[in-house]
Amino acid sequence: RVTAARTDIAMLELCLDAYEIDTGRFPSTQQGLEALVKDPGDVQNWRGSYIKRGLPKDPWGKPYVYKYPGEHNDDGYDLYSLGPDGQSGGGDDIVNWETQ
Repeated sequence: RVTAARTDIAMLELCLDAYEIDTGRFPSTQQGLEALVKDPGDVQNWRGSYIKRGLPKDPWGKPYVYKYPGEHNDDGYDLYSLGPDGQSGGGDDIVNWETQ
């Protein structure tokens, strides 16, 4: 399941990169990953849907957490799964800000 979460995060990162190339910025925390599948209405040059099959849930059935600006990635966003325990922290989160 950890490998599946890492794969989803990598795919979401590619979609976020495409969104940023088109619109000039990443979605805000409030817009969230939903901005990849539905035009948020307040951005120019949105050319989505950037995800063809809809937003994935993590392998434990929870939504992926997205924050922009990031708390851990100063120049980007934080994107992660809460992992098997469904709680932030605790050492089992699958994150995009450290070498896995």
